[in-house]
Amino acid sequence: MFIDRAVIEVRSGKGGDGAIAFLREKYMPNGGPAGGNGGRGASIFLRANSHINTLFNFRHSKTFIGRDGEKGGIKNQYGRASEDIIVDVPVGTVVFEESDHRVLGDLAEDGKMIRVVKGGRGGRGNTCFKSATNRTPKIAENGEPGEIKRLILELKLLADVGLVGYPSVGKSTLLSVVSSARPSIADYPFTTIVPNLGVVTTKDGHSFVMADLPGLIEGAHQGKGLGLQFLRHIERCRVIVHMIDMGSSGRDPYHDYLVINNELKSYGFGLEKRPVILVASKMDEDDAISRLHEFEKRIDVPILPISALTNEGIDKLVYQCYELMEKTPAFPLYDEEEKQLDYKLYELPDEKEFVIHRLDAHTWRIDGDKIIRFYRMTNISTDEGMMLLLMKLRKLKVDDALEAQGATDGDTVLLDDFSFEYLK
Repeated sequence: MFIDRAVIEVRSGKGGDGAIAFLREKYMPNGGPAGGNGGRGASIFLRANSHINTLFNFRHSKTFIGRDGEKGGIKNQYGRASEDIIVDVPVGTVVFEESDHRVLGDLAEDGKMIRVVKGGRGGRGNTCFKSATNRTPKIAENGEPGEIKRLILELKLLADVGLVGYPSVGKSTLLSVVSSARPSIADYPFTTIVPNLGVVTTKDGHSFVMADLPGLIEGAHQGKGLGLQFLRHIERCRVIVHMIDMGSSGRDPYHDYLVINNELKSYGFGLEKRPVILVASKMDEDDAISRLHEFEKRIDVPILPISALTNEGIDKLVYQCYELMEKTPAFPLYDEEEKQLDYKLYELPDEKEFVIHRLDAHTWRIDGDKIIRFYRMTNISTDEGMMLLLMKLRKLKVDDALEAQGATDGDTVLLDDFSFEYLK
């Protein structure tokens, strides 16, 4: 089954906690701190695999969870890092974050990989906190939490030439004539319900990939018919073959021509900028020539008459497609957003490390990614760890912020899953 869109959830592993330990061995009465660091949690990568051509597997496997890193041990033993997870997807898959539809990567080449969630680093053991003023630290870090993301995977086929047009204009028949592809062909609309690919070879040995896309109708860019579902596969095509039915279907060729052009323009992604070969199909039928002459009077672009039944114009069309494709560069999918795929972006840190929300008359909550991350990585099971957290809150002037917003003695303050009583 051909599936070209899927939503998955990925969760990287948490880093292993650092250990609090002291070396106690014979003849070493002053061994000192010996808590090892935790291991790194597993990251999750997506990899393009040319042996996969559909996202069907993601209909059932929708959640991928990386293992946590191993905790640090005694005698300065480091915890083991967890093995990263690599998930194979079809070549041509574009990855978005579901929350803001930000592009994470375009897996357009076989073997290309992107890291979608990073494993948390391991926490430091108490050995790392030894100093001239604190020779026996009883403090260690917890491992850094992993990341959780919901991702949209969209498969955009890697085709050089795309066939577009109304249903039943002969796209599937043409593909079956010029390639070895065997798409479904019947005398009713929407016979093609999934894109079909075929390798077309010219008589002098040159080849390119042609895609037969499900028929478009008016309003396709808004989701009518099958248009919105499969228009995405035209995005990578360098050349578009626009087929107009000149047969006895009873349709108005000029109206169809205007509608399809408008749908391509309305969809975006610069489809209207791609070179187009206009093709008059079914020229073997009665009165097709007269309909073609009437159509030519109303347009100012050349049109190539073909017949898949008699092979009229087929070789000429194949050569036109190849020649036009050769001199047409690949079109970027995301213009300005494409930079996100090739360059690392550096952002200035936020000015506020925390914000305070009032939940009710005597309950407050401290929010902020940085302060919550610091809390989660602080081992508050020891007095020194608790003191470190309180010193951090005091350094950030959380007390002053609470007082400014009207907190009174005895109010409850929440920080993630930790709560304490506010005192001036």
